[in-house]
Amino acid sequence: MIRTFYTQNLLALLAGFCLDLLLGDPHWAPHPVRAMGGLIALLEPALRRLFPKTPGGARMAGRALVLLVLGLSVGTAALILYLCALLHCRLAFGARVLLCYQLLAVKSLRAESMAVYWALARGDLDAARKAVSMIVGRDTDGLDQAGVAKAAVETVAENTADGVVAPLLALALAGPLGGVAYKAVNTMDSMVGYRNERYLEFGRCAARLDDVCNFIPARLAGGLFCLSAVLTGFNGKNALRIFCRDRKKHPSPNSAHTEAACAGALGVQLAGPSRYGGRWVNKPALGDPIHLVEPADIVRANRLMYGTAFLSLALFCGAPLLALLWPA
Repeated sequence: MIRTFYTQNLLALLAGFCLDLLLGDPHWAPHPVRAMGGLIALLEPALRRLFPKTPGGARMAGRALVLLVLGLSVGTAALILYLCALLHCRLAFGARVLLCYQLLAVKSLRAESMAVYWALARGDLDAARKAVSMIVGRDTDGLDQAGVAKAAVETVAENTADGVVAPLLALALAGPLGGVAYKAVNTMDSMVGYRNERYLEFGRCAARLDDVCNFIPARLAGGLFCLSAVLTGFNGKNALRIFCRDRKKHPSPNSAHTEAACAGALGVQLAGPSRYGGRWVNKPALGDPIHLVEPADIVRANRLMYGTAFLSLALFCGAPLLALLWPA
């Protein structure tokens, strides 16, 4: 029974991965992550009103947010899967495939970053700034061509960990419900996990939980990024060197692993000072400036991301699936 359950989960993951490569994330279609974002936006003001206006009260409100968003997200997904199973086993499998597909972001990550590349290729810097502002949190209005390209490369590298490798691992280990739980935590962190006056206390629980959930995936993603560099024709040796040297430079325990590997593979320097909300934030530089970041590096970063995605699929899904299907 358990063997059959895991086999079906892995087959659903494989099918969902293929659907993601084919379809990406159509903006017109309902999406669980957008629903989670709407839920968080709805709950935050209500919880802030409910708990005392003190640092301790904000922390309690943040913990309540985590429990509610996790419970409602996973509970809703479980109910949908259960109702589908009552109707027909094939419908239940289709629902699993759909959830796996919607929780992965390989094609959409490429599409969003390549929109920046095509704008730069046309020489339209304003359009490139607008496109990159859709996928990064920093201020983009003053970025030059190299700054825009660097921001796009960084977001491809960083999101390879939490948009590709981590959900693949969660889906492989715990099925669609595990994937939903991971994306709920990751979405909360992206919305409230900031170290500023508004969210320092309220977002503390979400940020800490996201750090825990991404601790292993971030390191796996960095290592797989280095291997991807070898397999896709980039400098794998330098990727590994910079990964080992710079992966712990970021204040966050998980953010720099894939960025460091990417910087080494491409021979560029990433991170460094950036402006957020009109305020300069000094982040440590990752990698060595062998050459200035150029628009073509966005294409190269996506090649590395795709290589990492296929390696992750082979490791987390392909190998266990072969073991489960192999005749006893």
